[in-house]
Amino acid sequence: MKTLTTPLPAALRDALTSRFGSRFTTSAAVCAHHGKDESSHAPMPPDAVVFAQSTAEVAAAVALCHAHKVPVIAYGTGTSLEGHLLAVHGGVCIDLSQMNRILAIRPEDLDATVEAGVTRKALNAALHDSGLFFPIDPGADASLGGMAATRASGTNAVRYGTMRENVLAATVVLPDGRIIKTGTRAKKSAAGYDLTRLFVGSEGTLGIITELTVRLHPQPEAIASAVCAFPDIPTAVDTVIQTIQIGIPVARIELLDKLSIHAINRYSKTRLREAPTLFFELHGSPAGVAEQTAALRAIAAEHGSMDFEWANKPEDRSRLWQARHDAYYACLALQPGAHSLTTDVCVPISQLAECIAATRADLEATGLTAPLLGHVGDGNFHMLILVHPQDAPGLAKAQAFAQRLAERAIAMDGTCTGEHGIGLGKKKFMALEHGADALAVMRAIKQCIDPDNLMNPGKILPD
Repeated sequence: MKTLTTPLPAALRDALTSRFGSRFTTSAAVCAHHGKDESSHAPMPPDAVVFAQSTAEVAAAVALCHAHKVPVIAYGTGTSLEGHLLAVHGGVCIDLSQMNRILAIRPEDLDATVEAGVTRKALNAALHDSGLFFPIDPGADASLGGMAATRASGTNAVRYGTMRENVLAATVVLPDGRIIKTGTRAKKSAAGYDLTRLFVGSEGTLGIITELTVRLHPQPEAIASAVCAFPDIPTAVDTVIQTIQIGIPVARIELLDKLSIHAINRYSKTRLREAPTLFFELHGSPAGVAEQTAALRAIAAEHGSMDFEWANKPEDRSRLWQARHDAYYACLALQPGAHSLTTDVCVPISQLAECIAATRADLEATGLTAPLLGHVGDGNFHMLILVHPQDAPGLAKAQAFAQRLAERAIAMDGTCTGEHGIGLGKKKFMALEHGADALAVMRAIKQCIDPDNLMNPGKILPD
């Protein structure tokens, strides 16, 4: 499939100006802002930006672009890590940030319906007095539409699942401007193809999610967070594996290596022991959390933990997890001016220790600097490979390391991306992970829904 585009047609510019007024712009500064994300990919700005305020407006903009065969890229908050929003073939970016209304909260059904531009923090702020919360926490205050499009997860996924498990229904604008609703608020359904799951994770290549209904969860009666340092990474990983295998219902287990902890101490002014460290969080009743805490402490002690510090006060827990969420920027600060080529592999928990050990041996042989951190309760970890954009040999070495890591994870029956998505950076692994026949089915779905290849072209599927 090829996308055939020319500079934005004058007739399309006139039509979008007439429909959206000042909320349509070709300003170079605005386009530049919408042509970059948090990835290491070079910016690729769109030709124009539309600020939509409703599903009907998104449909109108998409229909006009479809009539002129101009690509469309959806934009939420710009926090993606795989170049998802880069305008590879130019076109019109539809910014959904003004679609930020919470349409309904239904405590009795444990669900809420929101527009795509609502962020996870905004939803949880609205839920503050309800006794409920939305648990998916990728770190950044991303929009829920973007999180659904990339099938995001984050620190709480080990207990609450990913966006795949927490989106019940969606409103989607198709490539020709038609609007469909996928799914219902029923907690289960056997009615036909699961279109909701088709669009969750499609990265805007099949349509634009404009509204979604998400699961909510009861706020736990008791929460306890802990930081535990270990003499080395293997003992920390063994602690994680045993914790998961015996069934302790942890809400979060995060691993950071010594370099990541050093970076956090510098960046967030913390005083954590600079050693491989696990961050834990337990949710439940006071008695349940106390019992789980004792079991977790015993497992850690068996594996040589050096200290085990609990944070029970909300402000202490918030400070602890904010430091964890700052880890990405803390690691970037280790080498000012460097970009992070961020890996995102995920393997079965039984393969985690072997995968990390082989990866660290590979890293030491390359001489690269790459802090390790990850949601290891899911078998998901990241290497943040620091490299300066002008360092061509270093970039080539980093890309080769990232490729070996992805291939290693796939060989262990894992994936090249646990939560960031494919975007531009991981297209080359699609055939290896899925096989030629499965990839052909994906292409057929794309061709059927978007025959002109106008929806976020250049992403997911290899050229």
